[in-house]
Amino acid sequence: MKRKILVADDEPRMLMLIKDFLSTEYEVILASDGKEAFDLLNKEAIDMAILDIMMPGYTGLDLIPIIKEKSQIPIILLTAKTTELDELTGFISGADEYIKKPFSPSILRARVTALMKRTYHDDKPEIYGHIQIKRDQALIYLDEDKLDLSSTEYKLLLHFIDNKGLVFSRNALLDAVWGQDYIGTDRTVDTTINRLRIKLKKASYYIETIRGLGYRFEVHHD
Repeated sequence: MKRKILVADDEPRMLMLIKDFLSTEYEVILASDGKEAFDLLNKEAIDMAILDIMMPGYTGLDLIPIIKEKSQIPIILLTAKTTELDELTGFISGADEYIKKPFSPSILRARVTALMKRTYHDDKPEIYGHIQIKRDQALIYLDEDKLDLSSTEYKLLLHFIDNKGLVFSRNALLDAVWGQDYIGTDRTVDTTINRLRIKLKKASYYIETIRGLGYRFEVHHD
C-alpha cells in the first residue's frame, strides 16, 4: 500500500506539479486552501503533509500544531518567504523540511523520499524495470549490481526517471542537468547518453532516441 501525502497549496498549478511528481510512489491527496487541508487531516490517515505557508483559511504554520496534536507525521513547508528568520520560524514551529519556491520538483521528490525513510524506516528502493534507486544513499543498481556512474550520469538518469515519458531536446537536457551557465554543445548530451547506455546494459533501451526531437525515458518490461 502506498503511503499517503497531503499537499496543500492555493496555487492549482503547484498542486498538479507536485502530484505529477509524487503519484508514482505515493497516494497524493490535494487541498486548495487551509480549511480543506484541515478537513482532510480529520478524515484521512495521512503519512506526510506538504503545506504552503501562505494559504487562506489556515496557513501552513497554523496547521502544524493541529497536526502535531494528533500525530508525529513529517511536515514539509513550501514558501516564497526566503529570509533566514522565516526559515527558522518554520523549523521552530515543528516543520521537518523547509523548501523555498521556486524549487526543483526532483529535489522535492528526493527530500520526500529521504524523509519518509527516516520517519518510517522504509528501505525499499524505487524500482523501474531493471533499474533500482536508493536516493538517500545516491545509489543506482542494475538488478543487483551497483552502477558506477559519474555525477553527471547520475543526475541525467534521475532527470529522465523523474520525467518518464517526456521528450527532452538536447538543449533542454543541457539546461536541466549541466545548468544554464554551462558552455557546451549538443554533442555533450549525446556522448553522456551513450556512456550511460553502455553502463545500463540490458536496460539501455529505456533511453529512447526520438528522431528530430531528442530523448525520452520509458521502462520496457521484458
